[in-house]
Amino acid sequence: MGVGRRLGVAALMTAGAVFLSSSGSALGVANARTGTVTAPVAAARAGTTAFVAPGKTLRLGARGAVVKVLQTRLKELGYEPGKIDGQYGGATQAALWAFQKVNLIPLTSTVARRTWNALENPRNPRVLVPKGGPTRVEVNLTQQVVVLYAGGRVRLVSHISSGSGIPYCETATWEGRTQRFCGDARTPTGDFKTTWRRKGWHKSYLGQLYNPIFFNGGIAFHGALSVPPAPASHGCVRLPMHVAAILPGLLGTGVPVHVRGRFVR
Repeated sequence: MGVGRRLGVAALMTAGAVFLSSSGSALGVANARTGTVTAPVAAARAGTTAFVAPGKTLRLGARGAVVKVLQTRLKELGYEPGKIDGQYGGATQAALWAFQKVNLIPLTSTVARRTWNALENPRNPRVLVPKGGPTRVEVNLTQQVVVLYAGGRVRLVSHISSGSGIPYCETATWEGRTQRFCGDARTPTGDFKTTWRRKGWHKSYLGQLYNPIFFNGGIAFHGALSVPPAPASHGCVRLPMHVAAILPGLLGTGVPVHVRGRFVR
């Protein structure tokens, strides 16, 4: 899904915000006050998005039409907020965090002026592999985001939590016997491809992985109940549960995965 730039057209600004499909055609006008979407209108220029932020400060737990405007805008830009239901919960917060990371905004669950301004004039996710294939995954360890490209366009941007970098040793029962497992909790950088996967919860020797899609040996993209702002995994790339639920339908086998960067605490 493409990331648009704000188009300053006075007539549209008074009406609300134009939401576009991935092809750039207008889906409709979202009223920032009511959150309703009216009949489709033509965009002033194909591939652009005119969005006028309502400006109301939102906090986690908020409900209503303005939350729905936020969710719709995040989804249009490729950040998956979960169900667009006007309820500001954990899924919307995870999408907001991903957006704030890409737009160099300190992470907060509060949607205030700086975030609204960025939603009007969003940055594109940083391209890690400029000559990468049209369909690929880029894992930015520095920003702690993952970007899925499909057909050369941004399809999904998600908040992640990668390997903590803190060495570990844990005892677990595996293959019928108690074993000791140690590692450096690092998500290696490099170029890989998606391989095998499992549906639902998959038990590994280091815990439970939801809908894992492996791309480097035992390292996978997977859903987790805890996806904090900073790296915290044993080496896998943790995803919010609602993102892990849809990822298998978006990401096939043999897709290039490029892991770059380094998180600085």
